[in-house]
Amino acid sequence: MRPVVTPDTTATVKSDGVWRYAISGGASFARGNSDSTTANARVDAARATATTKWTLYGRALYAKSEGEKTGDQLAAGTRYDADLNPKWFTFGQFDALRDEPANLDYRATIAAGGGNHLVRTDENSWDLLFGLAYSFDRYTRLTDINDQLRNSYGRVELVLGEESGHKLSDTTSFRQRLLIYPNLRDSGQVRGNFDAGLAVAMTKTLSLTAGLTVRYDSAPGRDVKKTDTLFVTGVSYKLD
Repeated sequence: MRPVVTPDTTATVKSDGVWRYAISGGASFARGNSDSTTANARVDAARATATTKWTLYGRALYAKSEGEKTGDQLAAGTRYDADLNPKWFTFGQFDALRDEPANLDYRATIAAGGGNHLVRTDENSWDLLFGLAYSFDRYTRLTDINDQLRNSYGRVELVLGEESGHKLSDTTSFRQRLLIYPNLRDSGQVRGNFDAGLAVAMTKTLSLTAGLTVRYDSAPGRDVKKTDTLFVTGVSYKLD
C-alpha cells in the first residue's frame, strides 16, 4: 500500500504501475516604480506498485529585479524505492543542479541507501533514511574551497534524512523532506536540503500550491552565502 501523499513528488501516487504526471508553475511581474520579473515551473512524474516507486522531477526558476538577474536555477532528478518488507526499504537517486547566482555551473549527486517506514497509511507517511552519496561540483568561476582555488570539487558524503507526507483534509495535502550530507572527505563540512510543499485542490486536476526550499552549504566558496531560501506559489495541473 502506497500513501496518498509522498514527499518526493506532486504527481498522484497509486499502486497500479501507471505513470502519472503533474505540471505546476507561477509568475509575477512588476513595472513602474519597481521593475521585477519572477517565473517558476516544475514537472513531476511517478509510477508505483505495491512494493516499488519511481519518481522523476524537473524544475526551473528565473528572477530579475531592477535589471539585475537574481535567480537562474535548473534542477532535475530521479529516485527509485523498493520495499524489502513492510517496514524497511532501499533507494537510489540522482540529482543535478545548476545555479548561476550560487556560482554552480552544475552539481551532480548520486546516492543510495536504505530506510524505515515509521508511519505508512493512506493519510500519512513518515520515513527515516540513510546512505552514502557522491557529489561533484563544477564552478562557473574559480572559488576558494578549503584554502585552495578550484574549478571543481568532488567528495563522498553521508546521507541522513527524514521525510513525510500528510493528507490534512479531502482537499489539502502537505509534504516535507530534510536531507543532511556530512562531508566524509573534509570533516566538519556539511550540506543540508529542506523542501516543503502545501497543495489545496480546487478541482480533481487543479490545485493551488506553495513551496519552500532551503539549501545550506557550510563551504560554498568565497563571496557566496551559505544559505539559499526560495518560496514559490503557483498552480498545479495533474495528468492522471
